[in-house]
Amino acid sequence: MDDITTKIIHLIASSKSLPADAVTPASTFDELNIDSLDKINLSFEVEELFSVEIPDNSLNSLRTVGDVIAGVHRLQMAKQEA
Repeated sequence: MDDITTKIIHLIASSKSLPADAVTPASTFDELNIDSLDKINLSFEVEELFSVEIPDNSLNSLRTVGDVIAGVHRLQMAKQEA
C-alpha cells in the first residue's frame, strides 16, 4: 500500500471509529455508513492532509475509499505538473 492509501484508510477509519483493517480501497461509503455530511468533513480533512483542493462537484461521484485515493493521486499529479 502506498502512503496516500494508508493515510486515507487511517483517516476514514478514525473518523468512523473503526479498526483500520476494516477499511479497504474497495469499501463503499454505504458499507462504512458515510453519509453526505461525512463526505464533506472527510474532504476537508483530505484537502488539509494532502494540500490539495477537491472540487465540490466531485464529491457526488465518490462512492468508495478507492475513489478518494484515486482522486488524491490525480490532484497531486496535476499539482506537480502545474
